[in-house]
Amino acid sequence: MKNINVLLLVVCCLLPCILYAQESTAPILFNSSWGFHKGDITNGDKGGEANTRWKTLDLPHDWSIESPFSEDWASATGYLPGGIGWYKKIFTANANWQGKQVYIYFDGVYKNSEVWINGHYLGKRPNGFIPFQYELSKYLNFKGKNTITVKADHSEFADSRWYTGSGIYRNVYLVVKNPVHVGLWDVAFSTPDVSAKKASVKVKVDITNSTTIPANIGIKLNLVSSSDKVAATFQKQLKVGPGKHETEFNTEVLSPQLWNAENPQLYQLQVSLSRNGKQIDEVTQQVGIRSIRFDKDKGFFLNDKSTKLKGVCIHDDAGALGVAVPQEVWVRRLKILKEAGVNSLRLSHNPHADYLYDLCDRMGFLVMDEAFDEWELGKNKWVNGWNVGTPSKNGYHEYFKEWATRDLGDMVLRARNHPSIIMWSIGNEIDYPNDPYSHEVLNTGKNPQIYGKGYQADHPPASELTVIARQLVKTVKVIDQTRPVTAALAGVVMSNEVGYPEELDIVGYNYQEYRYPDDHKKYPNRIIYGSENGMQHQAWNAVDSNEYISAQYLWTGIDYLGEAGKWPQRSNGAGLIDLAGFKKPEYFYRQSLWANKPMVYIGTKDITQTDDKGIWSHKAVQPVWNWQPGSKIRVDCYTNCQEVELFLNGKSLGKKSRGASTGQIPSWAVDYEPGELLVKGYNNGIEVSSNTIKTAGDAAQLKAIADETTFSSKTKGLSQVEIQITDNNGNLVFTADNEVKVSITGFAELLGLESGSTSSHESYQADQRKAFHGKLLAYVQTTGKPGKIQVQFSATGLKPTSITLTVK
Repeated sequence: MKNINVLLLVVCCLLPCILYAQESTAPILFNSSWGFHKGDITNGDKGGEANTRWKTLDLPHDWSIESPFSEDWASATGYLPGGIGWYKKIFTANANWQGKQVYIYFDGVYKNSEVWINGHYLGKRPNGFIPFQYELSKYLNFKGKNTITVKADHSEFADSRWYTGSGIYRNVYLVVKNPVHVGLWDVAFSTPDVSAKKASVKVKVDITNSTTIPANIGIKLNLVSSSDKVAATFQKQLKVGPGKHETEFNTEVLSPQLWNAENPQLYQLQVSLSRNGKQIDEVTQQVGIRSIRFDKDKGFFLNDKSTKLKGVCIHDDAGALGVAVPQEVWVRRLKILKEAGVNSLRLSHNPHADYLYDLCDRMGFLVMDEAFDEWELGKNKWVNGWNVGTPSKNGYHEYFKEWATRDLGDMVLRARNHPSIIMWSIGNEIDYPNDPYSHEVLNTGKNPQIYGKGYQADHPPASELTVIARQLVKTVKVIDQTRPVTAALAGVVMSNEVGYPEELDIVGYNYQEYRYPDDHKKYPNRIIYGSENGMQHQAWNAVDSNEYISAQYLWTGIDYLGEAGKWPQRSNGAGLIDLAGFKKPEYFYRQSLWANKPMVYIGTKDITQTDDKGIWSHKAVQPVWNWQPGSKIRVDCYTNCQEVELFLNGKSLGKKSRGASTGQIPSWAVDYEPGELLVKGYNNGIEVSSNTIKTAGDAAQLKAIADETTFSSKTKGLSQVEIQITDNNGNLVFTADNEVKVSITGFAELLGLESGSTSSHESYQADQRKAFHGKLLAYVQTTGKPGKIQVQFSATGLKPTSITLTVK
């Protein structure tokens, strides 16, 4: 595919709002009051023995994060254990469900999940990242209690190159349908043509008739704008026999509100079924109209506008919370990334939680959805530190041959209608040289990523990559031909020899910017982009200065558990923001390259200190103005302003031009004296931004800043509270690491405390934790009961503080 025109109308709600006749409502969140047992049990399919002890909890739940860090486990998965866990829920079936289709839907269980209802086996799903559902209808007891049990087996704890968590770590739903209905993932959208004047719309709907009798059905579709105006409507009458039947609609939307990263306009699509004049099913989804196009010479276009993809890679976890992450945490994180100028996300290296796709639709992020980190053969999962010792080979490859087609197909079916998704990735670094595939070409040329040295004849041949890739691409295309299929290549020099890139629509290069010019000439029909990249300025220059390179995806946007070095490190610190969501100096440097809003940031370091030049290295400065008297200090400024001026205690140290500065980083050599450093940013001679750091005194008090303080009683709420250690004047004490204790009065609980440290082994279950760089983040979750909640923060020798949360 030389030039790819992809013009789409797509939906954004993963689980639609479904109305079942007059009695039922949307899918029922099924998270509350589950029992959990750590370890294996007998008769688990029937709910265990009478003496089996169950801990009552609400889902989502990750049992690994509840355990202590230990060298007994693997560095790859964060030095945390796996094991076996059982879940049980007892519930009463609603009488209105009789004669209907009742399903249980799991957004993700890690891993090897097996599910029973009232002792009846429903099935197994090895993949821990893929949603799945089972029908419960014929096994339900309407005269008594019903028991669902779920077993998750994560005994192979070193089975991933990053932290995965364990258990039912995503949402669970009950879905109730009439016998004739629109099934899960059974609505598909595309638009053959999109412009500012009009968009042509194609809607395909699969209708399921689970009876043995043909049914006369009315189907109606309404497309409603954000201002509640009906933009399009169409309907028809159908005779639907037993089984599944597809029907198609075509229409036009005049003057469509186009979805884009800056203004992600959304519509509501309402699909309703009726029988004998009575509504029997309704699916309501958010949709967005937009076009995408990749060009081999011109890059990427969104709504026919040339757009550089300023992307970051992200994993699932959130430090203290493991992978059982409330949606509000990702809202905060995505806002922070958006502020830095990030407009694209690579969901590494697996499908993510359902709500994350919805957030990307609403917040305007362009998404690469990724299926696999390994195929039929296992990669190295390091146990004693990255590239240290003997690795584990456990992992998804054990199930690939049996499950890959279904898992990949379900990934696409589940998310195909999100406007945010612009490409499907079938794999990450499957071609990593000698891990495990090899080729004779590895004895020559430059190989920035390679395991071992040169060609290894005892390893599987790289030619196998092409055969598997061809089958995976076919799997995607059967379901969705509106987006390109890609993969992130680590060994391009090897893959080029066997034709792997030619199986892809667009080809991602990991850390191989140096290959862009030569490969663009050698393979003139290949669409090349950066699928994983380091932080250096020259890596961005390779995108910014080449029209044909459309993207960069930094490794990473956010620090993550696992893929750690030697003990005591247990997390990876490659992110622009840390595990607590606090911004690092590298964040501000990236903001200076990517953001449009004027900004300035200053950091300091000893005049003799230099930046590391490694792929993942970060800038060495810190926002500190506490040095020894007489020290010579380098002050660096990250800015997107034309000029900046530095002041020390009110005295100007001179203006500097960003464009004339090395690496576009203005800097000054300053003789230290206590007080205040102030930098001002100017555009066209007018001050547009400023930043200050001050000499801090001794740690004296705590300060608490909550992102939310008022909540509804209709659901649980989450307050993310930043705790700062300051001096008497309110200045952050960057070096403070005091232990802060949290106590709560009222209907709320502490979900966890996160400092951002990559090597702390403090328990994430504790109500106290040491600060890191003078900060700490507390996750406080309300229970939904009305009233006032007092959250107190204290530390020995410091003035305490508190916040009040209100649930109405």
